[in-house]
Amino acid sequence: MSTAAVTDKLPHSLRSARLPKWSPWAIAAGSVVVAVGIGAGAGMSNKVEWGLIAALLFLFATFAIATKVEGKRQAKDRIATSLVWVAFLLAVIPLVSLIWTTVKRGVKVLDPYFLTHSMGVVADSEPGGGIYHAIIGSLEQVGLATLIGAPIGVLTAVYLVEYGRGGLAKAVTFFVDVMTGIPSIVAGLFILSLMLMFDMQPFGFAGSLALAILMMPVVVRSTEEMLKLVPNELREASLALGVPKWRTILKVVLPTSIGGITTGIMLAIARIAGETAPILLLVWGNSFINNNPFSGAQQALPLYIYQQYANSSGSTAAYDRAWAASLTLIAFVMILNLVARGIARWKAPKTGR
Repeated sequence: MSTAAVTDKLPHSLRSARLPKWSPWAIAAGSVVVAVGIGAGAGMSNKVEWGLIAALLFLFATFAIATKVEGKRQAKDRIATSLVWVAFLLAVIPLVSLIWTTVKRGVKVLDPYFLTHSMGVVADSEPGGGIYHAIIGSLEQVGLATLIGAPIGVLTAVYLVEYGRGGLAKAVTFFVDVMTGIPSIVAGLFILSLMLMFDMQPFGFAGSLALAILMMPVVVRSTEEMLKLVPNELREASLALGVPKWRTILKVVLPTSIGGITTGIMLAIARIAGETAPILLLVWGNSFINNNPFSGAQQALPLYIYQQYANSSGSTAAYDRAWAASLTLIAFVMILNLVARGIARWKAPKTGR
């Protein structure tokens, strides 16, 4: 006899009632309608307040209806699921609002001319100009910082996971944890003190050094976690075949975790790409194009955005340039993440049945 037939023969008291699948959507729609009514009736002009009222009404209504129909135990499960969805929406809505505002205000002056010209002799309060010099500076500074910070971070993580034992490993772990929360201005001041000791003028590579300091602990921590996820059986199988440990790490451990390592490096790049304080201290900014990061002041996108906003004197043109540069910086980080995902998928070990 099938399960459905057995269920049909059970007494009605033994079969628990269930809310239909569309009930969460109906409760959510009703909560929004009631929240709009309450907000409009109370004279609330802030839509965020309406959203919070709707979220609270949704939680209370879900719990009350589920308790009435399905019982208290099932209602607790539904309220937990509802809390997850509400938290998700509370996290996504500000992000979507930020991206929408940036796109809406950034597209006003974002065109090929804006991307291929520098500010030159254009004053901050005047229309025109572009961000080509800032794009060149950001690419060079972040690229050099990645060339310095990523290998050091990955090798440090390999040491901690594969070789680290005793007091040295504990000391390295402690300092990595401390550096993870270091303010960016502190890294900039450290490099600035070295520049003052050697009587050096601002230049792009100095900013790269500060960004590398900020990048390394993020790479170490993310790579360390990825390496720990590699099953020990893979290491043991390779060592059992007589493969040296260094070759096991190079040919087995790192390829297995390359996807997570690449993602961690991209997160570190995204973390340093928007830093302004070290660039302001060490690079100073430049209205003209400077392709040499080892000589003279350079510009960078975060610093350009700050200067356009700070020196605008109420100019609409400067505000528009700041928003367009912000949109460019977001697109830059997004492209980096897409490239990283492609590389991770390409280099990930192939699995078969």
